[in-house]
Amino acid sequence: MEKNQYLDMFIDESTEHLQALNDNILKLENSPEELSLVNEIFRSAHTLKGMAATMGYEDLANLTHHMENVLDGIRNRKFEADTRLIDVIFEAIDDLEAMVSDISDGGEGKRDVTRVQDKLAQIEKGELFEEAAATVENVEVSKEKYAFDDFELTVLAQSKEQGFNAFQLKVVLREDVILKAARVFMVFEVLEQIGEVIKCLPPVDQLEAENFDLSFTVTLVTKETEEEVEARIMKVSEIDNVVLSPVEEIEHQSQDESGIPESREQTDIQSDQAHDPDDLNKPMIKEDKTVPAANKTIRVNIDRLDSLMNLFEELVIDRGRLEQISRDLKSSELTETVEHMTRISGDLQTIILNMRMVPVEQVFNRFPRMVRTLAKELNKKVNLEIIGAETELDRTVIDEIGDPLVHLLRNSLDHGIEEPEQRRKSGKTDTGQITLKAYHSGNHVFIEVADNGAGIDRDKVLEKAISREVISEENGAGLTDRQVYELLFSSGLSTADKISDISGRGVGLDVVKSKIESLGGNVSINSRLNEGTVFSIQLPLTLSIISVMLVEVQDEVYAVPLSSIIETAIIKKEEIMSAHNQKVIDFRGNVVPLINLTDFFDVPVSREEDDHCSVIIVRKGEKMAALVVNSFIGQQEIVLKSLGDYLSGTFAISGATILGNGQVALIIDCNALIK
Repeated sequence: MEKNQYLDMFIDESTEHLQALNDNILKLENSPEELSLVNEIFRSAHTLKGMAATMGYEDLANLTHHMENVLDGIRNRKFEADTRLIDVIFEAIDDLEAMVSDISDGGEGKRDVTRVQDKLAQIEKGELFEEAAATVENVEVSKEKYAFDDFELTVLAQSKEQGFNAFQLKVVLREDVILKAARVFMVFEVLEQIGEVIKCLPPVDQLEAENFDLSFTVTLVTKETEEEVEARIMKVSEIDNVVLSPVEEIEHQSQDESGIPESREQTDIQSDQAHDPDDLNKPMIKEDKTVPAANKTIRVNIDRLDSLMNLFEELVIDRGRLEQISRDLKSSELTETVEHMTRISGDLQTIILNMRMVPVEQVFNRFPRMVRTLAKELNKKVNLEIIGAETELDRTVIDEIGDPLVHLLRNSLDHGIEEPEQRRKSGKTDTGQITLKAYHSGNHVFIEVADNGAGIDRDKVLEKAISREVISEENGAGLTDRQVYELLFSSGLSTADKISDISGRGVGLDVVKSKIESLGGNVSINSRLNEGTVFSIQLPLTLSIISVMLVEVQDEVYAVPLSSIIETAIIKKEEIMSAHNQKVIDFRGNVVPLINLTDFFDVPVSREEDDHCSVIIVRKGEKMAALVVNSFIGQQEIVLKSLGDYLSGTFAISGATILGNGQVALIIDCNALIK
């Protein structure tokens, strides 16, 4: 088989299955009685093993096989899905992820996984966590739940209607038994004389190979009573004990109101619940049996979407050129055609941008596992709630926001959420709450990281900032709470009493802020002492095509992103004042510094000064600036083009675009200007 032909598909599907394993195992830890989750986990592991074996990645397939055996033990109630066992499964998943990552980077997926394989093998034998394994002496048959398929359920239901009894039997052999398989054969001979065996656990082939401990379980349909069945089996020598439990109310689990057996997957889930006596009186939830629509999605290589976007960007540039030509020629036919093309290309633009939009779930879904691991390291109890994971962002933005969010979450865990004892003293519950929320608002996406922890001590932050000379004592006295919190984004400022390797306010928050601002967004903090902290990130929906205000600076054209603009205005020369050797204006009661773009960009002067100035008020967080230009051209959607590696260090310029007349216009980076 030509591996390269299927490699991309293997990597994509393996990543999906590993993510499904992570998600479902976290759910299983919180709901260990949900056998439907175990079935989902087992299916993901089994599929991953099959794909790895087919592609020839033996280390990956072998480790998955060992993990699959443990999952099968959980499914058959041989092991309990407690935290220690799940920790080992997560270790295995970490190794699997590392192998898939190596394959993605061109490697062969080789890795030394002996340690975790040994742990899994010990769990299989019941040696690693002996107390986690169900012992023969103290586990009753009523808790030995295993799933019946639809055929078995139908047989049980029909037998019940005809007056037969259905029993689940746990047969325990003596410890000094010789030839276990022979004793099993004798037990089955007795059972077949008095009724019919519907199901056996472990399966018959494993019993014949003596691949079991000292007990096995069977489901029997018979006319005999419980006492008679037990007496017949106990006549077989070397049998230590027989525990019987009636299998009741099968017909309610296997049939709906019309008497038609349900689908196998649904029946498995419900029959798992049916064997727990505590669940028998719970109302059954009717599932929607509507047949789902066929999957109409296809996988498309992201490089193809990038190529499509690049071609469309060229089309947008040509569209602008045609609009300019139609205005110059004043041809009605040409104008109508260009207007129609503009509408069509606008719709096409929307479709292409939507194709590139992916849900933030792709970033969010790795955080529950990370929060669980860090909470255990810090000895804290934390519940992570994710809201709005379906919110969509452009792929280019999605690729960049992962690291900033990781840092904010680690920060909330380390500095925000208190230890359980401290929370109790504050009158809170032991378990802290972290909420990760995403939502759309206009042309932006907002992502919030909120915790209900200790909050931020305003005085402590201010004291630290003054001691680090981030701000003077005089300036600090007049700051609002929000302005004080903004100081945490200063480089090197940390309020932690002791430095840890988990996170640090100031040790990395300045990097978070820089990263978000490089994406055309901004981040802010709001906090209340002893109530919690909220970090709010504002991001543009896309970075490829943006709306700008085109302005003239002497004879040159510049583009200012609309997302940064508060207002445009025309001011008189006498309204300009000076403060600290800086020209400023009074804008709605705020002193705003004035930046003359002619001087700033050293543009050759070609026009005489007049008594009025055209200014654009721009904002970055709480800070503002007024940019002096010669005139406004108007709003326009433009294609953002990179300046390339050679000009990448150009200050206050984020890129360039080609206008309708073929002229190149530089795009001003307002964040860098204000900073």
